[in-house]
Amino acid sequence: MSSTAFDTRRAASGAEVIAPDGSEVRVLCATKRGSMAQFTLPPGAVSRAVTHRTIEEIWYVVRGRGRMWRRLAEQEAITLLRPGVSVSIPLGTHFQFRNDGAEPLEAVGVAMPPWPGDAEACAVAGKWPATV
Repeated sequence: MSSTAFDTRRAASGAEVIAPDGSEVRVLCATKRGSMAQFTLPPGAVSRAVTHRTIEEIWYVVRGRGRMWRRLAEQEAITLLRPGVSVSIPLGTHFQFRNDGAEPLEAVGVAMPPWPGDAEACAVAGKWPATV
């Protein structure tokens, strides 16, 4: 993509791909330095735990409720996910998320640098048994 090109997208009505963690993905805009996507996890679902090889992410929850587990070196936390909450996923963080509500859990995420493909994510041991 050229540094002067504009990217304009409308989120797809359904999942375009399934992420390595098992969540549904709607691909949004991208530039040379980052990419954005919407992640959805159905009610009661638990993602697979992963870590990234080269990117870090920032997520912003737009709908639903759930929890995200993150671990990096000696630091570990479980964060409540609600609309308006944002979380960072630094490079090398092991993470997993779950939907604890009755509606889909949706978050918009930005990857820096842009998402390079499914080989980016590596499976790791998680906090909860995955259901997707």
